[in-house]
Amino acid sequence: MSTDAVARQRSETPVPEALSEFAIGYETHENAPAVVVRADEVADALEAARSLGYDHCACVTAQAYEDRYETVYHLRSYDDPTDELGIVVPTASDAPVSESGASVYPTAEWHEREAYDLVGIEYADHPDLRRILLPETWQGHPLAPDYDIESSQVVPYREHANPLQDDKRRGDTMLVNVGPHHPATHGVLHLEVTLDGETVADVDPDIGYIHRCEEQMCQQGTYRHQIMPYPDRWDWGGGGILNEWAYARTAEDLADIEVPEYAQLIRTMAAELSRILSHMLAVGAYALDVVGDFNATWQYAFRDRELVQEILEDLTGQRLMFNYFRLGGVSWDIPGDREAFFDKVRSFTQGLPAKMREYHDLLSSNEILQLRTVGVGELPPETAKAYGCTGPVARGSGVDYDLRRDDPYGYYEELDWDVVTEDGCDNLSRLLVRLGEVEQSAKIIEQCVELLESWPEDERTIQANVPRTLKPDPDTEIYRAVEAAKGELGIYIRSDGTDKPARFKIRGPSFSHVSALPAMTEGEYIPDLIATLGSLDTIMGEVDR
Repeated sequence: MSTDAVARQRSETPVPEALSEFAIGYETHENAPAVVVRADEVADALEAARSLGYDHCACVTAQAYEDRYETVYHLRSYDDPTDELGIVVPTASDAPVSESGASVYPTAEWHEREAYDLVGIEYADHPDLRRILLPETWQGHPLAPDYDIESSQVVPYREHANPLQDDKRRGDTMLVNVGPHHPATHGVLHLEVTLDGETVADVDPDIGYIHRCEEQMCQQGTYRHQIMPYPDRWDWGGGGILNEWAYARTAEDLADIEVPEYAQLIRTMAAELSRILSHMLAVGAYALDVVGDFNATWQYAFRDRELVQEILEDLTGQRLMFNYFRLGGVSWDIPGDREAFFDKVRSFTQGLPAKMREYHDLLSSNEILQLRTVGVGELPPETAKAYGCTGPVARGSGVDYDLRRDDPYGYYEELDWDVVTEDGCDNLSRLLVRLGEVEQSAKIIEQCVELLESWPEDERTIQANVPRTLKPDPDTEIYRAVEAAKGELGIYIRSDGTDKPARFKIRGPSFSHVSALPAMTEGEYIPDLIATLGSLDTIMGEVDR
C-alpha cells in the first residue's frame, strides 16, 4: 500500500464510540481522525482516549484563527503508533481559556506551558502555568493575532527564590544554579536545583535560552525550497539528516508526493550514518560526564565520528548542516566514483565490531561508570510513557517503540535489523541502547550499500517530479514523525492554500525528555543529576527551537 493510501486509511478510521459523548464535532486530519470537544471537558475526553489505548501524547499544538484559538492533542498508541487520534479544543478568541490535559498526560504540562507562552491560551487548572521559553516579564504572546512586535520588553534581574524554603518538613535547603553555561548541561540549559544536604530535593529545568523562532521562520518559508535548510539546525550533534526526513515525510504526505524507491534507499543509508554520528557524540560526551574520560573514550568517539563525517561529506558536500534531502527525494546521487564511495562505507562498517568491543571495555565494563549508572536515574516504563519519552530514553526503560519498524517509512521494512531495548530503566541501560543501535545502524547501512551497488543504472531516480510551487488544499492538517537519533521527531503542519504553512509545529524528543528530568533525579545526589542529564542526550536546539 502506498504512503498516500496509508494516510487516507488512517484519517478515515472511525472515531471510537467511547468519545462520542464528548464530541461537539469531527474533523479529518491527514494522519488521523479528530474529535472536537468542549474546552471544559478536555480532561474527561483525554481520559476516555487514554483508556482506549492512546497512551502516548506525542505533541500538543496551539494555534490562532481569525475567529478562535485552538489546541490540538496529537495522541498515539505506544503499541501501535499508526493508531492515531486528534483531540481538538476550540476556545473563544476574546477569552482563550481551556481545561488542562496535564492530569491525564503529564507530558502535556510543558506543552501547554509553551502554548500559553507563545499563543496565549490559558489552561485553567494547569499545575504550573507560567512561561517556558520567554521570561515571565514578557509582554504579550508572540503567536497571538494581536501581538505588538514593537512593544518594549524589559527583563529585570531577580533573585532566585528557593521553592522549598518554607517547607517545614525539611531542614535547611539551598538553591543551586546549574548552568545555563556549564559543560555538563550539554548546551544552554539552566537547572534550578534545590538541595537538602547533598540530596536533590527539587529540580526545575529552565529552558528558552536559544529559542530562535524556528517554527515561525518555517511559516515564512515556502514548502518547496525555503524550509528544508532549517531542520539541520535543530540538532547540530549529527542528527540533521534525520531532522530533514521529518520535514520531508510530513510535507510529502501533505502534498501527495511519492518518493522513488531508489531515493528512499539512499535516504535510509544517509539517515543511519547520521544516527551513528549522533550516538558517537552521545557516548563520548557521556564518558566525559561520568568518568572524566577525555583521553580514551572521548577521542575514540570523535575518531569514529570523523570517519562518518567524511562519508557524509562525500555524499552531501557538507559536514554539519547537510541540507541533502529534497521534497520527493535527495539533492543528488551517490558520488561519481561509486565503487570508491561504497568501499569507504564498507571499510567503516566492517571495522566497527572490533571498535564496539573497545567501547564496551571502556564503558559498560568500567566499575566507576557502573557505580554512577546502575540503578541511577531510574525511569520506569509507565513514567517514561507518561512524559512522552521515546527513542533510546524509552527503549532503555524497556518500551519497545521505534517508528522505523512501527510506522514504517523509507526502506526499513525491506531490511533485516532489530530494535534494541534494555529493561534496566537506568542510566546504563540508555547507554547500552545507544551502543547497540550503532551496531544495528551499521547492519542497515551494509544492506543499503549492497542494494545500491546492484541497482540498475536506468532506474536510479533520485527525485520525484515535484511542482515548482506547492499549494496544499486549505485547512489540511497533518502530524508526521520519524525515528530521529534522540527519539520521535514530529511535525504538525496546517495549510491555508498558499505556498507557505499557516502553522508549523516541531515536536522535538529532547523537549519531553528534559521535562522528565525531575521525576528521574529527585531524591538522588547531585553527581547523579549530572549523570542522569547526560544519559538523556538532549540537544537544546530541538528543545528551544
